[in-house]
Amino acid sequence: MADAGRVELRLRIRLGDAIAMGPGKADLLDAIDAAGSISAAARLLGMSYRRAWLLVEEMNRCFNVPLVETRPGAGAQLSDPARAVLAAYRASDAAAAAATAKAAAPIIAALRSGRPDDQ
Repeated sequence: MADAGRVELRLRIRLGDAIAMGPGKADLLDAIDAAGSISAAARLLGMSYRRAWLLVEEMNRCFNVPLVETRPGAGAQLSDPARAVLAAYRASDAAAAAATAKAAAPIIAALRSGRPDDQ
């Protein structure tokens, strides 16, 4: 099947040099919400606990209130602001992807059919 071309977009929200929110962090928040702990979320996503913890720490430093609340022996949960941030990020990501796909439609239409190495 010929690849008709596509637009790939990765929305990242930065605070200085830090990535406050991006696709990986949004996925981590979803996994923490589903699993109830950072370690279980890390396992779901195939990442180390340390990496997940560092991402949570970075998010918590970037926002006015912690997005992930931890309780020793009781796991972790998303704060109410985290749910709002996550919903706004997902909505922004979808809107950006739709706007970019529309704007890039003439570029996609001008591409050759198939992959460049097939020509």
